[in-house]
Amino acid sequence: MTGQAHERAAASHGTHPEHGPEDLCAAGTLLYTQALREGRIPAPEAAATPCLTAYGLLQPRVGEPDWLEPVAPAVALHRMLDASAQRVAEERRRVARLSAMFEPLMQVDGRRTAGADAGAVRVLSGIPQINEAISDAMADATNELLCIQPNTHYADRRGQLSQHLSLRRDQDMLDRGGRIRTLYQHTQRHLPLVRARYEQLRGDAEARSLDEVTDRLIIVDRRVAFIPADDEATLALEVRHPALITYFVTTFDRLWRLATPMHPQAAPRPSLNGVTSRQRTIASLLVEGHTDSDIADRLGMNVRTARVHIAKLAATLGSESRAQLGYLIGQSGILDQEG
Repeated sequence: MTGQAHERAAASHGTHPEHGPEDLCAAGTLLYTQALREGRIPAPEAAATPCLTAYGLLQPRVGEPDWLEPVAPAVALHRMLDASAQRVAEERRRVARLSAMFEPLMQVDGRRTAGADAGAVRVLSGIPQINEAISDAMADATNELLCIQPNTHYADRRGQLSQHLSLRRDQDMLDRGGRIRTLYQHTQRHLPLVRARYEQLRGDAEARSLDEVTDRLIIVDRRVAFIPADDEATLALEVRHPALITYFVTTFDRLWRLATPMHPQAAPRPSLNGVTSRQRTIASLLVEGHTDSDIADRLGMNVRTARVHIAKLAATLGSESRAQLGYLIGQSGILDQEG
């Protein structure tokens, strides 16, 4: 699908692709052109292209709040270039201040300071900085990319632009002869977004799934890793410490051996004595005392789906109450069986 097609599809679903003023979307370009020709447009028509007002290309018409009028391209361009020049000037002033501050500190005897490992962990703030750091790490990667994608919500938080960026840099690595292995939760196996990803990727890309995985993890060529640092996916840690990288790789490999293949060849998960692999996982969590909401959250499903699985498990074991279900799970021996 072309970029313009993606934008039209996004607009039809009430979303707007992320972009800067230098990459004005197709829908925004068309509407701005229309406004320039007609002199004004109804405000509701610009609702699907908020970039036009955000970047100062459209503005409310004086005395007519229901209409928007176009700002002359030369005026808009001048404003944008002026803002850019101000940012550059501020960065130069910041560099000068930092240099002045650290110059005397560089003369202090530093024999008692932390070693080189002090820079082995870096905090990344904001999705653009996180994407840039991952892209830089993958720019010359030729060996292997290991990923854990724990749920279906991270992609919504990252945005459409980030998803396209991820797909492009993954394909670039595959084109260089690299390998990609990704772990998902079982609930993501048949999602259109996940299936479409592997339909587009060309090369040595594998995917497996588990009922439970760790938080999101990206390991590039076993030399740098990225892990989340908050629940909103806006902070991340860039890790380069060899001992931590080894730990992450070992954890990934152990989960990989336990996981069910889903691409390029999906393997069915066996059912033992009428109890599926998913139901055995839920049974284990029930015995540990987790609530329905806890179980749903850990397995990446909604509460209603979790309760459906619990009800099926209860029916299979002949349980008539929650307390009896816990007892029957222990007596059945299903937690001792291997899937």
